[in-house]
Amino acid sequence: MKNLFYLLLFLLLGGPVSGALAQSVDLVVSIVDVSTRKPVAGQLVHLDNAAVGFSAQQTTNAQGQTRFRGLSTAGTYAVSTEVSDRFQAVRETGLTLRANSSPSVTLVLPLASAQTLEGVTVRAPNNATTLNTQNAEVASQLSARELREIPIEARDITRALYRLPNVTQATGFFAEAPNVSINGANGLYTNYLIDGLDNNENFLGGQRFAMPVGFAQNLNVLTNNFSTEFGNSANGIVNITTKSGSNDLTAEAFYLTRPGPSIDGKTDFAQRDLSGNQVKGGFQRQQFGFGVGGALVKDKTFFYLNAEQTFDFKDNVLTSPDLGVAATVRGQNRFTYLSGKLDQRWTERFRSSLRANVGLVNIERQGGGLDGGVAFPSTGNRQDRNSINIASQNVYVGNNFTSQTDVQYARFRWNYASADNPDSPDVTVLGPARQVLAVLGHPGYLFDSHQSTWQAQQKFTLLRGRNTFKGGFGVISTEHSLFGGGNPNGSYTVQLTQAQLDALRARNLGPGLGINEIPANVQVNNYNVELRPASFGTTQNLYNIYVEDLYAVTDRLNVTLGVRYDYDNLSKGGAANGDRNNVAPRANFNLQLTDRSSLRGGYGLFYDKILYTVYSDALQQNTTSADYKTQLRELVRVGALPASTNVDRITFDGNQSGSVAGVTYLQGPSGATLQGQRAGVSSVERRILNPNGYQNPYSHQSTLGYQYQVNTKTLFFVDLVYNRSYDLFRLRNVNSVSEYPQTDPNNVTVRTEAQANATRPVPILADGSAVIGGQRVTGVARNVVMTESEGRSRYMGASFNLQKDAAEDKYGYRVSYTLSNLKNDTEDVNFRAADANNYGQEFANSINDRTHVINAIGSYYPVRALRLTVASLLQSGQPVNRVTGGYPVPGSNPTVLTNDLNGDGSSFSTAYQGNADRFPGEGRNSDRLPWSKTFDVGAQYSLHFGEKTSRLELTADVFNVLNTQNLSGYANNATQSNQIQVGAAGSGIVRRNASAPRQFQFGLRYAL
Repeated sequence: MKNLFYLLLFLLLGGPVSGALAQSVDLVVSIVDVSTRKPVAGQLVHLDNAAVGFSAQQTTNAQGQTRFRGLSTAGTYAVSTEVSDRFQAVRETGLTLRANSSPSVTLVLPLASAQTLEGVTVRAPNNATTLNTQNAEVASQLSARELREIPIEARDITRALYRLPNVTQATGFFAEAPNVSINGANGLYTNYLIDGLDNNENFLGGQRFAMPVGFAQNLNVLTNNFSTEFGNSANGIVNITTKSGSNDLTAEAFYLTRPGPSIDGKTDFAQRDLSGNQVKGGFQRQQFGFGVGGALVKDKTFFYLNAEQTFDFKDNVLTSPDLGVAATVRGQNRFTYLSGKLDQRWTERFRSSLRANVGLVNIERQGGGLDGGVAFPSTGNRQDRNSINIASQNVYVGNNFTSQTDVQYARFRWNYASADNPDSPDVTVLGPARQVLAVLGHPGYLFDSHQSTWQAQQKFTLLRGRNTFKGGFGVISTEHSLFGGGNPNGSYTVQLTQAQLDALRARNLGPGLGINEIPANVQVNNYNVELRPASFGTTQNLYNIYVEDLYAVTDRLNVTLGVRYDYDNLSKGGAANGDRNNVAPRANFNLQLTDRSSLRGGYGLFYDKILYTVYSDALQQNTTSADYKTQLRELVRVGALPASTNVDRITFDGNQSGSVAGVTYLQGPSGATLQGQRAGVSSVERRILNPNGYQNPYSHQSTLGYQYQVNTKTLFFVDLVYNRSYDLFRLRNVNSVSEYPQTDPNNVTVRTEAQANATRPVPILADGSAVIGGQRVTGVARNVVMTESEGRSRYMGASFNLQKDAAEDKYGYRVSYTLSNLKNDTEDVNFRAADANNYGQEFANSINDRTHVINAIGSYYPVRALRLTVASLLQSGQPVNRVTGGYPVPGSNPTVLTNDLNGDGSSFSTAYQGNADRFPGEGRNSDRLPWSKTFDVGAQYSLHFGEKTSRLELTADVFNVLNTQNLSGYANNATQSNQIQVGAAGSGIVRRNASAPRQFQFGLRYAL
């Protein structure tokens, strides 16, 4: 009755508010007779974990297997047998578990002899070098020890991810874009988990809380064919298992420094800080922190705490020669990560955990520029990315079933431009010749995103003979609120006379120049102000339910059949109903060919969630004005929008700026007084919600793999992967110009904007208006854009891997070679076809495609106190998109050159877009950058104290030790990289950027 009470308690209340990692991890132990190589039934197997006071024993079934269920990931396990009349005893130690996994161990029992030993102890290899005999998931992992040994910049765990097979550094479309690509896909779609619970920034993607190395026990990446337990991604899963305390007190304190350019290699190109933003002069890093874990009550209550702080220092250059200003502006980035966890064993069957993570990230924009700029410190602002996770996880282990109940609350605030002067207007100051002299005041825009997320999930595992059933359901509900748009305090463009400029320069204000120092009688050339300074958003609900059966057909063959269903309420869009048919069957097998080899494979259907930015952009860049609705009804009439379109459902009262001429400096009217402009102002571009709703992107994934256990410390495996993805997001302009292909670079005729505008379904006049039903309508948009889910991709890959655990040897290594190709017709949620909506011409190599990736890590331990590590990464070049140069506009006098060949007005290459008119005759991504070759080295020397485990570690890491100037293969922003080039393929590369030069990092760590 007491156990039943505990079960009902955590099912109803989500579990007690205390505990440690309460993960439902199962360990399958197989017992084999050394002489016959057949399974041994009826064998007693012991499992012990002294670190948490755990001990259990079970007897093997007819297949020679037993399953220990609902295990904690804390501490390390030992599995053993006893001496019998027939067999000697065997014991394997050092087994560590990762969250949401089903590891397996095979013990081969030696025959008893006249000289029977009391017991045989075999050190267990690293789990990453152990044969998987249970399922067919394509996955790879790094342990806490490996994370410490690999040279990793700033203990940032994402820098370790691309050391794993099928994972590469990503090219994104904005500086802070996630830097990890799985199977070549866009990094926005990777699903991040902590202990199996959601850790996603749900607006654009990436980690919500950036987990530091010090709180990670294991890093696991599921790339293909994973369990129905995992969803919300057709790409891949990054699951981090966090550390837990144990009966033994453990602790670490560290200091890490990167001295910076004073000793780094020299380069003309900017580097990137931990956030992905560019830095150059004066960059250096200081980092420190601690971790401590132990028992509050032996064998019952455990804790682990971790705190890490990073400071990045950086210089910008402020230069305005006409104002006599040349100064260095010092800036600072701050990264604070705090984590804690409690583990509680209530009974032998019931345990709980409580985990909290707090991240405070502050990226300063102090003014100036990398090589000089006119943004004065008064424009200073910061990008804040602040997060919190509070999770309770609870596990009950019954006689033949396991139940896990999880509840999590999380918040994330992304304030992209937290202004130093939030109540100030922004002012662009021009000189007498209309040259820009200074930018002052507010940064000029708002983007302040708030997310509050609740997650609840219930999981069950049931054993019935040869069947292991898994099932569960869950919900993730995120309330989104965005405060965005232009500056509600007003934006001014002013022009100084020569006399005003001379007087201002004579005051010698230097970097202290602000908006109040500009003469009150200055000429105002332009004024605009945000008309809707308000927050808006909606709640995204993700529902899922799944069931799965792992059936042991024989003692060597496992077959897993499962199905998962997901529903995302954002799929409704502007339709009456959402996407309700997301049924995802999955099937796989694992055939153990011999005691040392297995064949695995499978097929699965995987669905993605909808990134909130798709919905948010359609709200923010929308309007409910009568003129805009008139245009939309006309687009329905001419067939550019579906006949069933409900105009009221696809429109929203979003952000818009109003403007007025002839204002006095700093006396412009407020947005409230200009509300009448919302109805009649024309726009270059507006968005709508898709009247058909959104289909969740999905992927058909097929895999076939082979594993071979070379010895107890070495594993070889190869995996073949074939993915076909559909319903990927991209943009469609429903008021697009007609197609205007250019195929001959020697015969190019530019189409003017006027000519192009006349071909739109609703033609646009020179003043931005349109004639609809015989009436002139002013409040229309030249481009009416919506997100559609019509994209597709194809990925083929073969990954060959050889891994050796060092164990008691003097060396260990990982070697991975991946041969792959990814083609798609969309790269991102904001991807557009280069010519009108002609996506048929866009199917080509992806921006993140690599043909060859060779990853090798080797560690050598010449003596106990010294460790040397070399990590190499060789990659064939990434694709290059060849865009057009300048061609004369017909009829222009004097001659005007343009790269907008089809006249649609959108041939651009900004920080958030990579689309531009292509060089005539070239397809998308038709060229390649050269190979990337990087070698990192690390050294660690340890001073041990007595017979205790305490030690002092001195580390030195050198990244890119050969100081290679790589133009490809590193995480960057596409439009700041070398992947966009003017001219035909093979016509040369203009070097816009390069990977970081040789860099040094030194550390000191005390561990107990």
